[in-house]
Amino acid sequence: MSKIWGHFYTITRHKIIVLKTCFKAGLYKQGLLHDLSKYSFIEFGRGVKYYQGGKRSPINKEKEVNGYALGWLHHKGRNRHHFEYWIDYKPNPHEGITGVKMPKRYVAEMVIDRISASKNYLNGNYKEDEPLKYWLKGKDFYIIDEDSKKLTEYLLIMLRDKGEKELLHFIKHTLMKEKNKDYKFDGDKLVL
Repeated sequence: MSKIWGHFYTITRHKIIVLKTCFKAGLYKQGLLHDLSKYSFIEFGRGVKYYQGGKRSPINKEKEVNGYALGWLHHKGRNRHHFEYWIDYKPNPHEGITGVKMPKRYVAEMVIDRISASKNYLNGNYKEDEPLKYWLKGKDFYIIDEDSKKLTEYLLIMLRDKGEKELLHFIKHTLMKEKNKDYKFDGDKLVL
């Protein structure tokens, strides 16, 4: 029973942190809808079974045990703020798979998700460089569109160098100013 409540507390705490942070960034709908699938039978059940005391994701434990995580496969297929959602076959399927460019609102939510997960799992040990450090550990292995990758890193570096308040202000007042306008990079320069 304690694993049920522990997992419920961990995912709900994460959801509340994301909600508050998304609201500060002007992403109201995404804050409200973020990670609702974690309360579904398959994701919640797997989360309880592989609960790690709120210190790390149960997904990682399930992968260690089974080589895959059913909860994660369900989750990433329903939540657009995960770059894994945006993986598809190339136009010629014989050429393999590729990352599809993520809309900027989902890149922003992905960064907020990473900030919130770091705060949730690190508790009092959270520092604003932690989400970037986590990203850098795996980025060379991610299947993600190049502009989506660059925007993610751009935002995480801004977090590290300028702080969360400045990052959220940038997301709300610059990145999302024109919601339907695309983004791209010219070298390392973000073009909105």
